[in-house]
Amino acid sequence: MGRAFEYRKASKLKRWGAMSKLFPKLGKIITMAAKEGSSDPDMNAKLRTAIINAKAENMPKDNIEAAIKRASAKDTASMLEVNFEGKAPHGVLLFIECMTDNNTRTVANVKNILTKHGGELLTNGSLEFMFDRKALFEFDLKVDMDIEELELDLIDAGLEEIESEDGEVLVTADYTSFGTLNSALEEIGIEIKKANLERMANTPISITEEQQTDIDKILERLEDDEDVQKVFSNLV
Repeated sequence: MGRAFEYRKASKLKRWGAMSKLFPKLGKIITMAAKEGSSDPDMNAKLRTAIINAKAENMPKDNIEAAIKRASAKDTASMLEVNFEGKAPHGVLLFIECMTDNNTRTVANVKNILTKHGGELLTNGSLEFMFDRKALFEFDLKVDMDIEELELDLIDAGLEEIESEDGEVLVTADYTSFGTLNSALEEIGIEIKKANLERMANTPISITEEQQTDIDKILERLEDDEDVQKVFSNLV
């Protein structure tokens, strides 16, 4: 299996197990997608993808509908997507994606978490070259599906790699091909289970179990923050 498959398996929201934390984060993504475009999923590919991902995490229909309705509320007008870059102990680098209505609060929280655990907040742009941004799509392998034929069908849409394991297919492309690849899969009639933009480290590192304990504390604190959506690292 390739790097993308292993990376994706390792990052499947393993620290977002508690639904009380996960659903609000998914709700923010849905609200922002509806705010930026149409509230009709059929007319808004970004919203459609956000709903697919929410359903994959068993988010109730009522929660999804409420998140869409919030897009027209006054308190969502100032919602912003912001990124932070940080350095943790043991050579671990962090790319932190947030969604917030109060950037000052979010900066302070992220900086405080990193500092308290021996890390530091870096200048934005410091780590851009350390991560590849990829579009990843997951779906089930159908009985009559030929992977080689599917690969040929998707190359013009930006496909870089396609892998299959235990009945699950993972398609990888550059992040700029997210929209075209998403449309191509839908046109073929493939039911997408998950679709995400991930940041994958160019030179991943390994650390000891003891060091991992230190890093887990930082990751858990960051991902517990209501404004933090995703945290990517350069760990294997």
